[in-house]
Amino acid sequence: MRIAMIGSGYVGLVSGACFSEFGHDVVCVDKDPGRIEQLKRNEMPIYEPGLDVLVAKNATAGRLTFTTDLPAAVDGADAVFIAVGTPSRHGNGHADLTYVFAAAEEIARALTGYAVIVTKSTVPVGTGRKVAEAIRKARPDADFDIASNPEFLREGSAIGDFMLPDRVVIGAESERAGKVLSDIYRPLYLIERPIVTTALETAELIKYAANSFLAMKVTFINEVANLCEQVGANVHDVARSLGLDNRIGPKFLHPGPGYGGSCFPKDTAAFVQNAREAGARQHLIETVIEVNEARKVEMAERVIAAFGGSVAGRVIAVLGLAFKQNTDDMRDAPSLTVVPMLQRAGAKIRAYDPAAMKEARKLLTDIDYTAGAYEALHGADGAVVLTEWNEFRALDPARMIKLMGGPVFVDLRNVYKPADMQAAGFHYHSIGRPVPGSAG
Repeated sequence: MRIAMIGSGYVGLVSGACFSEFGHDVVCVDKDPGRIEQLKRNEMPIYEPGLDVLVAKNATAGRLTFTTDLPAAVDGADAVFIAVGTPSRHGNGHADLTYVFAAAEEIARALTGYAVIVTKSTVPVGTGRKVAEAIRKARPDADFDIASNPEFLREGSAIGDFMLPDRVVIGAESERAGKVLSDIYRPLYLIERPIVTTALETAELIKYAANSFLAMKVTFINEVANLCEQVGANVHDVARSLGLDNRIGPKFLHPGPGYGGSCFPKDTAAFVQNAREAGARQHLIETVIEVNEARKVEMAERVIAAFGGSVAGRVIAVLGLAFKQNTDDMRDAPSLTVVPMLQRAGAKIRAYDPAAMKEARKLLTDIDYTAGAYEALHGADGAVVLTEWNEFRALDPARMIKLMGGPVFVDLRNVYKPADMQAAGFHYHSIGRPVPGSAG
């Protein structure tokens, strides 16, 4: 099959590379000439483990190419995937579909034969039909079908999620469109991964409902962690026991400083706005959003409390800036709330993240960015873990305490064992776990 992927951002690039690994001929399109040249040199514009190897392999095989020429990419394509950004509109939480409709109009003008136009971007319910209207308006003679194929990729493990998905959702209402998408996903049919075929609106809603539910799960365990601290319970044991219940499952039950990233914040906001307009308010998710935003503020206050109520003049080492490990994504990361609050309280910040410092420098200023975790800790009055990078788990508590100028350590990801940190001499604070002799 010949596939045109419109948009070479996170979703478009990962999906395009994986489709080419399936054996299809894929052309990834982007309006940014610099990004396309970067990709042609096999330089990844995003951090995603294994992506560079996958792109290089399929580009060398001739199955994966990159261009700014949308008409050339669309010409002769069996399927055209729209994978452009749908950010939240400022002030109201609605998904901004400007790029989606602009892509649809360009695709319409470029069509030379039958193609399935597939929305891969996360879009509100009803967008697919509006895209179809836009294409028909621009090209009344166009021969096409509309389909929805939402992505469920987790940053940091996107390739594995694509190749071995929990399920693939296809919203297609014609047999012809369904056949094209079935052929595209044939490798997954052969290994018997679940394929859900449904109507356009249902497919669009599934994506928002899934992300909103997972965001609710994250927020729920954070609230439980607060309760654990008040009653002396251990949130890890609670979460493990919950996860062993097959009705619940273990994923997204890890307490932390709140969710962030490219999906949960904007998708929950859009889900709430869509539901309000439909007259079916989602009160649970509205509360989830409020609690999650408050959580980030509470984490900054927790750090200040660990220093006895004041961080003025203190040097604080921040370990991790990305919203989660194995990504350089800074969108809605807890660090964007916690770090500025500490700075406003008078703290001096020294920070390290294995992948996100380039992006962080654009968003967080007046920070001493270091080349490694131990360098960040050197001479610091205290430390805060904001991202659960595996390399932080390998740090030696005895070495850390010797390097630091103070013993305060606030672990907002529960990376370390309380006993090990206390044995090293730290005043250790964690989330939802009893730490004898500590306020955290």
